[in-house]
Amino acid sequence: MIDLFGKAILDFQTHNSPENIVTETNISEADEMDVAYLFRTYIEMPKLEQKALQLSKGKILDVGCGAGSHSLYLQEKGFDVTSIDISRNAIKTCQLRGLKNAKVQNILEIDNIKFDTILLLMNGTGIFGTLSETSKYLRKLKNLLSPNGQILIDSSDIIYMFDKNEDGSYLVRTDNYYGELTFTISYKNQTEVPFPWLYLDYITFQKIVLKNSLQCQLIQKGEHFDYLAKIFI
Repeated sequence: MIDLFGKAILDFQTHNSPENIVTETNISEADEMDVAYLFRTYIEMPKLEQKALQLSKGKILDVGCGAGSHSLYLQEKGFDVTSIDISRNAIKTCQLRGLKNAKVQNILEIDNIKFDTILLLMNGTGIFGTLSETSKYLRKLKNLLSPNGQILIDSSDIIYMFDKNEDGSYLVRTDNYYGELTFTISYKNQTEVPFPWLYLDYITFQKIVLKNSLQCQLIQKGEHFDYLAKIFI
């Protein structure tokens, strides 16, 4: 991994001539994202993210923290927040922004610690990669929960991105689950190695959660096929 996403974040933080991040998937054309969006304040966040932060409690783990905007808000509210990301540049940025406990770590590598709230935001199901890997991540998350803990996670049903048949059903040209995408990131004339990224519709997600002896509650729907869910034991 070249860590282009993290490089863009660090460039913005250090005023090193940041440029837009270009993302592309196997079902969509290239799209530009202003890296400044990753540094948004609470007021600037989507309602689903605001709701997740409102519901956060106790000892918190922010998975895939990126530039650390969610963690910073919670830290300023007095919470004990641990922020993790696999991007070294992103974690360096978090530390420069004042996060007290930000570290480079894969969620699958955490052991012997419990959290009251685990956050996975900005399409938190993305880190699962594929449908078949989802249960492995859910089992790990379950092991990290305190007895009354909660996982707050968001995702989207991207079925709307596919064409419709005459009968109104969607024309999905893939043998795999339609939410399994391949992402490519480009930044400053460099391109990252493509990686899997998973979008999960709520019904499918709920079924997998229940199969792993967890409970799932739909907290709130967004404005564009997205949703926030709460998972608990």
